[in-house]
Amino acid sequence: MTDRYTDAALAATLSGDFRSEHAEVNGTRLHYVIGGTGSPLVLLPGWPQTWWQFRKIMPALAEHHRVIAVDLRGMGGSAKPAAGYDKKTMAKDIHELLRHLGIEQADVAGHDIGAMVAHSFAANHPETARRIALIDVPHPDDSLDEIPMLPPHPDRVHPWWFAFNHLHGLPEQLLAGRSRHLIDWLYQAMLLDQGKIDEQARTVYANAYDQPEAIRAGNGWYQTWRQDIADNRGYAKLTTPVLGVGGDQGYHYATARALPKQANDYELVEIADSGHYVAEEQPEALVAELRRFFAADKIG
Repeated sequence: MTDRYTDAALAATLSGDFRSEHAEVNGTRLHYVIGGTGSPLVLLPGWPQTWWQFRKIMPALAEHHRVIAVDLRGMGGSAKPAAGYDKKTMAKDIHELLRHLGIEQADVAGHDIGAMVAHSFAANHPETARRIALIDVPHPDDSLDEIPMLPPHPDRVHPWWFAFNHLHGLPEQLLAGRSRHLIDWLYQAMLLDQGKIDEQARTVYANAYDQPEAIRAGNGWYQTWRQDIADNRGYAKLTTPVLGVGGDQGYHYATARALPKQANDYELVEIADSGHYVAEEQPEALVAELRRFFAADKIG
């Protein structure tokens, strides 16, 4: 990796006085990028990306928030332990990181795998979660068993990687040093405007997922879904206010189906002209929704 693609160098390119940091929490080492002033706002990324997926929204959010963009356990600059990829454990990672930073309560926005962690964070640490936003994906539930092996809709992307990422060993053999091919395929399938994720970002993500240990760790987020589904059955409906926000060409339909069963206080917002990668494809629209939602009921 060249020096310009290090987390510290990337963080320094963002307005808002962002810096790259690490913390030992919950038996692992987390990398995060922090900057801005105001109430705490945690951003949790998804697969196959890193904290860098929020680069377009972090400066604007930093005008009103102390923004903390975290590489999840197993992602990017964070450690890649052998276990702990169930969302309950990963939510505890975030809870302990906030305690490490001296933060008693925070807003949390998560995309993709990060949205699953955000939901679990609210379910298991409601006193620490003020409000949460789930971007384009809900927490795993029994509906995952309804996904067929063969694509049922020729005009809708079939999530074949859900099963592929459950395999042990083979993804590392196939993708090590070649993850750029997978990344480009996913963007071709789930991004309306290919130019919204540029060459630099694609290189950052490929560098983050090219090593066998990184591939194995990312697969771990999927291989724990049975445990996540079992945990979800034991959760009461969330009492934390929830925003379900997603692209009109993404997986927002899944969030719209799940939230009535998973939360008491929720709202659903669809962002026009966006696929799955909302923070990169329609950053201004997402910032507007996050600012509005997280500004509600502010103390002080």
